[in-house]
Amino acid sequence: MRFTRLWLIALLLGAATASAQVAHLPSLKVDLNQTSVSGLSSGGYMAVQFHVAHSAIVKGAGVIAGGPYFCARDDQNVATTICSCTGLTSCQPSQAGQAVPDLVQRTSQNEKNNAIDPTSNLSADRVWLFSGSADSVVPPPIMNALETYYKNYLPASNIAYVKNIAAEHAMPTDSFGNACNFRGDPFINNCKFDAAGALLEWIYGSLDPRSSGAPTGRLIEFDQSEFLADPTGHGMWQTGWAYVPAACEQSAQCRVHVVFHGCRQYPGSGYAQGPQGKFGDTFVKNSGYNRWADTNNLVILYPQANAMNAGTRPPRANPNGCWDWWGYDDAAYATKGGRQIAAVKKMLDRLAGVSAPPPPPVGFCGAASNADHVAGNRAYTWFFWFYLARGSNEFLGFSGGTQSTLKETAPGTYRKVTSCP
Repeated sequence: MRFTRLWLIALLLGAATASAQVAHLPSLKVDLNQTSVSGLSSGGYMAVQFHVAHSAIVKGAGVIAGGPYFCARDDQNVATTICSCTGLTSCQPSQAGQAVPDLVQRTSQNEKNNAIDPTSNLSADRVWLFSGSADSVVPPPIMNALETYYKNYLPASNIAYVKNIAAEHAMPTDSFGNACNFRGDPFINNCKFDAAGALLEWIYGSLDPRSSGAPTGRLIEFDQSEFLADPTGHGMWQTGWAYVPAACEQSAQCRVHVVFHGCRQYPGSGYAQGPQGKFGDTFVKNSGYNRWADTNNLVILYPQANAMNAGTRPPRANPNGCWDWWGYDDAAYATKGGRQIAAVKKMLDRLAGVSAPPPPPVGFCGAASNADHVAGNRAYTWFFWFYLARGSNEFLGFSGGTQSTLKETAPGTYRKVTSCP
């Protein structure tokens, strides 16, 4: 019995620590017109979509194992047999290149409809591409199609294309991960090649060397529901991360680089070496960006996707926590009106001070069910059946229907009380 109580206390303390890290995404001194993006796999597709949709502010993109804009053409079968080799039937990646003229035409149509920014914005941008010669998920012909697509909008001299490394489907680093030709969790491979640094330097030009020690900035876990109502219902995790160098919190002029992770790299994905067997912040801490951020006044924004058993457009599903690049959630997924793209743009607006964090609620005191307290952001759940007061982390019970009386004793901090004045 004593062991059980100690175990419960340890769990609650773990939950309290996790909860305390969640915050509002801050407003900083950020130049939106210096924004850049990159991504792996579905994140590579998302980086291309965001680049094309918001080319007025995005000055460059890095794409690892992705493909051309609107490659899936709103068709899950095309996504898994032509734009990637993830389906149950034979893969035909060469067809991705054949489709480029149609994809350019679709881009033009979206431009005419004002669904994306004018493509003329792309003409001076810098694009960095990486295709592992051993990639079995997004084979090189698909990345070749992306190169062809981009050449319709910007000169070949603005495109760097690395394709001579025998890498499998993963984020290449020079210090962390599996063997370079390994396919599997965490989809980060030590290829003796710093992809994050290479793409950042191609986009921004010469940078100061990355920090030699551990990152010294602040990793902020923030609430994504401020930017998309019900994020988990639309393929996004409840929280995201931002890495903010100390100089950027001290009013230095900074730039933002947005990083989109790949499939099966969302926080709740199973990963034996992660915390509690979950992926957690593995990609955020080990993909190689943060040490470059410290020395170059770069804020790294890491929005997070989430798995869905069935999308909002049945029968489409997203079991691997991929970004929406084939239309599982939203018919407008590749445009400025797409839910996920719009949410990330709002995150950028917040970082640039275009929109301020909401003021914390002050002065609440009242009785309600634990579930209602969660809905009102006065409490949170852990492992679905532990209910705790937000801020104070006081244990409220195991049932959402149980009544608790909470009083806000400081902005964002709630405590149990016997009654309200």
